[in-house]
Amino acid sequence: MRNVLFLDIDGVLHRGIARRSGNRVMSSAPHIKLFEYAALLDDLLRPYPDVEIVLSSDWSIVFGTELTRNAIPSPGLRGRIIGATFDGFTLDPIVWSVLPRGGQVLDYVRRNEPLRWLAVDDRTDGFEAHRHRLVHCQTEVGLGDSAVVEQFRERLQRFFADSPHCDSND
Repeated sequence: MRNVLFLDIDGVLHRGIARRSGNRVMSSAPHIKLFEYAALLDDLLRPYPDVEIVLSSDWSIVFGTELTRNAIPSPGLRGRIIGATFDGFTLDPIVWSVLPRGGQVLDYVRRNEPLRWLAVDDRTDGFEAHRHRLVHCQTEVGLGDSAVVEQFRERLQRFFADSPHCDSND
């Protein structure tokens, strides 16, 4: 069974959101470094070498999965990225853009069962029935919140440690 972490970028791997300026991407605040928490996420995932990352970020739609992967400064994280939630989506792309984030994740889960999964995101829309699988970050804090990081550690252990209670329908 595959272990998948659905990863948003803005409001998770760095505080705030990124803006496109010509052919550059920059932080919405000049004092915030893009991907400031990439090393932290890499450390959190280190005990779980079989966890794959599927991008659930608008970055992968706007810039493409490869450019997004290459922008992440951590080789460990880049090596885990296997695609994006919209990979294999067969409906009209306009439909995709109006799905709530949780709906996008759940659609990927349905198309790729069986898998164990967890999501880290600053959005909660569409995750209502799966709140226990969402590590929710505040947009202006991201993974800079120690309580969120502790919750993330607990959920990584719960969903990805080898234990019989982890299944795709949990």
